[in-house]
Amino acid sequence: MLMAKYPGELLLIDDEERLRHVLGRVLELEGYHVRQAATAHAALEMLQQHAQDVWVVLSDVKLPDDHGLNVLQKVKQKYPQAEVILMTAYGTIQDGVTAMKMGAFDYLTKGDSDDQLLVVVERAMEKASLQRRIRELEKQVGVKYSLDSILGTSPALRQAKDLTAKVAPTDSTVLLEGETGTGKELFAQAIHQASTRRGKPFLALNCSAFPKDLLESELFGYKKGAFTGAMTDKKGLLEEAHTGTLFLDEVGEMPAELQAKFLRVLETQTFTKLGDTKPIQVNLRLVAATNRDMAAEAEAGHFRPDLYYRLSVFKVRVPTLRERKEDIPTLAKYFLQVFAAKLNPRLQHLSPEFMQKLQAYPWKGNIRELKNVLERAVILAEGDTLTPDFLPAEFWPLNTAAGAVESDTALSTVEKNHIRKILAQTSGNKTETARLLHIGLTTLYRKIQEYGLGDVH
Repeated sequence: MLMAKYPGELLLIDDEERLRHVLGRVLELEGYHVRQAATAHAALEMLQQHAQDVWVVLSDVKLPDDHGLNVLQKVKQKYPQAEVILMTAYGTIQDGVTAMKMGAFDYLTKGDSDDQLLVVVERAMEKASLQRRIRELEKQVGVKYSLDSILGTSPALRQAKDLTAKVAPTDSTVLLEGETGTGKELFAQAIHQASTRRGKPFLALNCSAFPKDLLESELFGYKKGAFTGAMTDKKGLLEEAHTGTLFLDEVGEMPAELQAKFLRVLETQTFTKLGDTKPIQVNLRLVAATNRDMAAEAEAGHFRPDLYYRLSVFKVRVPTLRERKEDIPTLAKYFLQVFAAKLNPRLQHLSPEFMQKLQAYPWKGNIRELKNVLERAVILAEGDTLTPDFLPAEFWPLNTAAGAVESDTALSTVEKNHIRKILAQTSGNKTETARLLHIGLTTLYRKIQEYGLGDVH
């Protein structure tokens, strides 16, 4: 049995039995899995049972119980993912034009060479395969950036996700407020994926990453010759994001000179490239994010109040990690799986003591800091469990996060714990440990022996 060229099948419809069997055999010898039907009714019943399997329909125009154009229309209405090729012994240009307008992949005349038919079938199968890959990728992207992909069940997070779910299907401008590292871009992606614009461009720009002139050209684009070095026309993100979503991160950092120009974009959905005089119409949705108190910034005159009101049509506050500490175990386990798969496959567990340290920590850097801490710990770890020994120095203060003095604060105990921690950080490298402690190597070995740290590697 020949290896199938594609996982998809071909449905051949023709009432001339001998011709149908011969053509079916030719297609099977070329590596296609072929189903056969003698009537339109039988073919549509077969499609109903095997819709996911049939990628291409190859049908005669003249059938005993229907016309090929009607079959084409029914197939495209109920199974739009299937490609349809029509064949006729008495083709006319008008019928061919009509078929193509109705969505046929091609319209062939019977009696032409088998080579031509096989080329058309191959192209139809390739197109069907590509369309399925695209749909699968879109599905994966949709899952990756959906609200469900934002991990956690804390009340603070649920409130933010509920608000996001309500505004996402609209075209309203959204302002995401929250500290750095809380995951505002994930929320922006989720808004895009849950909107009617999913599948269209999602473009992101950090307003704090560019000086004023570069930020303006990135947003608005420019015409050739607009300034020294403008050798060709350049599309800006406003133009590139047409029909999609533009995400402006750290929008509070936008220079005052640009704020007036951007306000006009929001008001009119038009803009003009640098060096041009012709306005360009765009249709895009704006999602902005900031780690500032924008109301206070506008009140103080540091940000245009009229632009702030335009940006804050619908505000969503993304909670800090400190406000959702019950989500830390879920997030930590997720990051452990991600980094262990890439860096240390033996790692499978987080010790209770490790988790206690994570939940007691203030997390000023939020989820981004948690992610970095887990990646570092996975790199340092040995064995199959993460323990507190692999946490960085800031997890070992003299006082606990709650402010209570630790029970054993003797200088020798503090010194012993500090040496143990640095040894863990350096994976037992004595020379590097001595350098970080600013002591001699001989002194370090004496301290290790004194405090019984010889088992630290």
